Amino acid sequence: MPLLPKSLTTRRLHLRRYVAGEDAGWYAEMALRNRAHLARYESGNAAMRITCENEAHKVLDEFAEMAESGRAAFLGAFRRTDEVFVGQIYVGVGNSALPGYLLGYFCDVNHLRQGYISEAATATVRALFETCEAERVGLGCDDTNIASARIAEGLGMMREGHIRADKRNADGTVTGSLLYGLLRADLSAR
Repeated sequence: MPLLPKSLTTRRLHLRRYVAGEDAGWYAEMALRNRAHLARYESGNAAMRITCENEAHKVLDEFAEMAESGRAAFLGAFRRTDEVFVGQIYVGVGNSALPGYLLGYFCDVNHLRQGYISEAATATVRALFETCEAERVGLGCDDTNIASARIAEGLGMMREGHIRADKRNADGTVTGSLLYGLLRADLSAR
């Protein structure tokens, strides 16, 4: 079973897995606060189905079960100075035999454009290669999500593909997907 990160520390952030009994209350508030912010690019995010603390508890239990089974890890990113939530990092297992991982992220609406997600994603990718023995880390994002694409490119990921017009959004618009990847060999070449 591939390794998944449990916690990471950066200069400004502490990343950790959630604990349903401790985190459900504020996670529910965060989900409601971010609903409009996440609607365009994260409509399938589990936070979008949360309307109360009980539902948040169930979602966080699902996250824990996915981590225990080695399928995915969800890490909350918190400022080290005051433990305020600033974003979430997702690490999925794309190919356990390789191992290959999938990266995802979102920033809390109150903390946009402060570099937190770039910092958290950089630490996560480093841990995947150094600790989790990744051969590949991939990422997909909407082709209109410029901020997410910039983060992927800032991580050194190569744009491997552009699938045009592959989804219809809730507002009726049709957009495509950008596919990014970073290989262990890419790191060695640097």
